[in-house]
Amino acid sequence: MDMELLKRLFELVVSSALINNFVFTMFLGLCIFFGVSRKMETAVGMSITFTAVMVVSAALSWVVFEYIMKPYGLEFLQIIIFIGVVAAFVQSADTIMKKVSPSLYYKLGVYLALITTNCIILAVPLINAREGYSFLESIAFGLGSGLGFGLAMIIMASIREKLEMADVPVPFRGLPISFVLAGLIALAFTGFSGLIRL
Repeated sequence: MDMELLKRLFELVVSSALINNFVFTMFLGLCIFFGVSRKMETAVGMSITFTAVMVVSAALSWVVFEYIMKPYGLEFLQIIIFIGVVAAFVQSADTIMKKVSPSLYYKLGVYLALITTNCIILAVPLINAREGYSFLESIAFGLGSGLGFGLAMIIMASIREKLEMADVPVPFRGLPISFVLAGLIALAFTGFSGLIRL
């Protein structure tokens, strides 16, 4: 690999994780973000699962798009086909997690099923197809997006665990204070804008 390609891949990872973070700049994936970020253990588990699903689904979707959809003129079916690819992979990941780590499987509960139709998971292959990323660029974009989502989850979980001990006014307890926190963190993430121009 030449240095130019490595630089491009690094820029894609950093850009998708920090500058164009799906949660804090595009506000995608908030259902899982608010639902799982109550405890650090489930936030870390979901972050790892989400990142793995993003990387593998980005790679699988790229192969399907380039070698099946493009040659046969099926680009208009992107959403349906990409959801099918993601669903097949998530179902297999679901079965593996149930066997390997049953405790984490039951803690994640319904949110594992939500991964299949989550807008972030679907956004990655759609953006890859729209931007015409190569195979390695697609994987880098999926990895960066997953790391960005994981970073958002871990930041939010660490703050929400501390809030359990804080004296939060009654009207702000629960979801309202979570929205306030997400807004403040999103403001902080705007400081990364302009860091890398793609």
